[in-house]
Amino acid sequence: MILKRYGNSYHSVEPNFNSAAMTEVGFRRDGEFSVSVEDFEAGYERISESDLVAQASGSVQSKAEDEVLANLEGSLMAAAQGIEPGQILVVLNGRDDQPKTRERRQSVVVDGESRYQFRWSVDPPLRVAVFRQR
Repeated sequence: MILKRYGNSYHSVEPNFNSAAMTEVGFRRDGEFSVSVEDFEAGYERISESDLVAQASGSVQSKAEDEVLANLEGSLMAAAQGIEPGQILVVLNGRDDQPKTRERRQSVVVDGESRYQFRWSVDPPLRVAVFRQR
């Protein structure tokens, strides 16, 4: 299960990574679980934290951006599947450090023609932590 804090409570969420959205690295509440911040902090303890990063490159801008988001979602889902029973994966990023896709273009010559090479990354990283019940 993946949780994210919204106001005074944590809600279960599912990733909603969409290159066409203003917030490419977004989450959608699924309504399966919610708990107040106070109850969560009293009942769970942090046991690990990690930063999830992703990169992709290609000659087609939209495909490279979609690939970087798919890579990030794959890392997030692998982290969620790797937790043990009684543990919860929590997204730590808030409004001030919301992960965004970043693009760098580089001009390259391919078969005598000038082309762009698009390099996408996520900055800042998607920060997640594993919590377990006390």
